[in-house]
Amino acid sequence: MRSVFKKAVVTAVAATAMISASSAVAEGERYILVSHAPDSDSWWNTIRNGLALAGEQMDVTVEYRNPPTGDLADMARIIEQAAASGPNGIITTLADPDVLSGPIRNAVDSGIDVIIINSGTPEQAREIGALMYVGQPEYDAGFAAGQRAAGDGISSFLCVNHYIAQPASTERCQGFADGLGVELGNQMIDSGQDPSEIQNRVMAYLNTNPDTDAVLTLGPTSADPTIMALQQMGLAGDLYFGTFDLGGDIVQAIRDGVIEWGIDQQPFLQAYLPVIVLANYHRFGVLPGNNINSGPGFVTADALDLVADLAGEYR
Repeated sequence: MRSVFKKAVVTAVAATAMISASSAVAEGERYILVSHAPDSDSWWNTIRNGLALAGEQMDVTVEYRNPPTGDLADMARIIEQAAASGPNGIITTLADPDVLSGPIRNAVDSGIDVIIINSGTPEQAREIGALMYVGQPEYDAGFAAGQRAAGDGISSFLCVNHYIAQPASTERCQGFADGLGVELGNQMIDSGQDPSEIQNRVMAYLNTNPDTDAVLTLGPTSADPTIMALQQMGLAGDLYFGTFDLGGDIVQAIRDGVIEWGIDQQPFLQAYLPVIVLANYHRFGVLPGNNINSGPGFVTADALDLVADLAGEYR
């Protein structure tokens, strides 16, 4: 009898949960993700895919918006427009707090729940009233990479910064220098985002500084032209080469022994998890107690197969 009663209670609870979940899903939440990425940066395709999958699984409406050229003033206006449209939540990067904090704080003050992803810090997210931060602490990731390179005997390097206007990019280079225990100085160059210009600037630096031990790039935008530069100079596989982030060319270069490692910040999680968190927060009032570090993780040639299959799509 007790077993039957227990089964009935469990069945009733499950049914109630299903009804509650169904009614919650019917609320039609809408979330907007705003990034700082220009249209030309293919790395953000993984962000888009993570966002779309989470929207499908949680049965919510999701939108991706970005400044086509990567202009941060344009991004600030996009955040303002997104807030004015009255979404249930905004997921956004904090590429430059000086430019973006105001519009984000205004969105929070208007009653919109915000999660910061990818750039910025947990502290900065808290200061502007965001619910939480999901991303990779960039300085810490750079520092870990520097320590790894120091253990491999590296003492000098070139950091190819393709997005120098974003403070997080410089944090990566600075962290790497500190991990090595050297001054950053002129070892970081502003490469711009044009592939041919990046290749030329890398070659010019290495010709002027032939004793450079290593190259650090900050993503496919700078890594892919750097691979070509090293190939043209006959240095591919001879010069120590590490990079942030992954992509098809990066994965192949790791497999070929041209790149030692890629730092995976798992951008899929940066877009996917905030949608899951926001939907459950709005439906059930539950919220993780801590920020979420999506990286860093080092991808090397000995653990490449699954990553290779998903690079540029979900990894």
